[in-house]
Amino acid sequence: MDFDITIIGAGVVGLAIATELSKLNQRILLIEKNAKFGEVTSSRNSEVIHAGIYYEPNSLKAKLCVEGKELLYKWCEQYNVPYVRLGKYIVSVNKEDEENLEFLYQQAIANGVKRLEYVNLEKFHKEEPLIKASKALFSPETGTLDSHKFMQSLENYATNNSVEIVYHHKVVGINKEQDGYAIEVQFQDQKFQILTGMVINSAGLYSDEIAKIIGLDINKLGYRQTFCRGHYFKMSSYKTKIAKHLIYPVPEKNWSGTGVHITLDIAGNLRFGPDVQYLKDNIEDYRIPDERKILFYEDIKRYLPSINYDDLVADQAGIRPKLQKEKEKHKDFIINEESKNGFKGLINLIGIESPGLTASLAIAKYVSKYI
Repeated sequence: MDFDITIIGAGVVGLAIATELSKLNQRILLIEKNAKFGEVTSSRNSEVIHAGIYYEPNSLKAKLCVEGKELLYKWCEQYNVPYVRLGKYIVSVNKEDEENLEFLYQQAIANGVKRLEYVNLEKFHKEEPLIKASKALFSPETGTLDSHKFMQSLENYATNNSVEIVYHHKVVGINKEQDGYAIEVQFQDQKFQILTGMVINSAGLYSDEIAKIIGLDINKLGYRQTFCRGHYFKMSSYKTKIAKHLIYPVPEKNWSGTGVHITLDIAGNLRFGPDVQYLKDNIEDYRIPDERKILFYEDIKRYLPSINYDDLVADQAGIRPKLQKEKEKHKDFIINEESKNGFKGLINLIGIESPGLTASLAIAKYVSKYI
């Protein structure tokens, strides 16, 4: 046996799992097809540390987000990862919004979110004079971090604790063996085999495809993912001081995203996004179609009336793996050890979208219970 445990995928969750398992006396391999860690979903997001407001009570998303937020702030402090606890306002602009805002508030309380409160509008408008709101809910525990430096700290910790990490290596086949798994790996024009006792599938956008090549029926099990692109726009350089906090509009109850919101990174740079656009095919297409700009403008103008169309400049796009199709009710993370499906020692992580970054360290602890 070459390794006791092989982790597929060096996004933030795969790195967090490698970090957590490196505390064990095991031979661990982390394998990634790209040139470095976090090149896909983990590096194309809002970098927000979520409080746990948006997720159905008792779901893995809710539990792991609330737990993961605390672990993440502690990690940032201990390993000098830049972060800022900015706080977030969720704002309503009309009566329908206010009903949805109250729904979010009650859900957040059920999830164990602390220090969440409605803010007096006079106080809110003093802090955020450009933002239109009929009610404002404040989450002081929400923040942002430098996700690249966070992932770098995880990689450093794992490798310093004897985890072997290889890049530019693509998994092209996996076969169940008597005592574990034989993983077929492609590096450039060469193919070779790795023998491992356990496989942890944390392949992000392609985690369903990895489950499929192992031999699982991803349609029957509900593992098939759909690519959903989110776009970001930034402000013209001369108009960046429009908010001091993260500003989120109230999403609809059957939300597929958190709405086009204002984020500020640790350097104070302002962005809007992401929106939600389901892609017809599961292809990594990071273009920002021209028509998205007017949609952004119309969404943002609801709570930022002073914005002009020409203020918006296309920034970047990211793709999330969704287990639900467009207009379907949102679904929870899938984190399963597959003994019941005939694959002992295989752990699948499917549909790990937001709040995957916030929850990453808690997800890693959850996975470690299966080892």
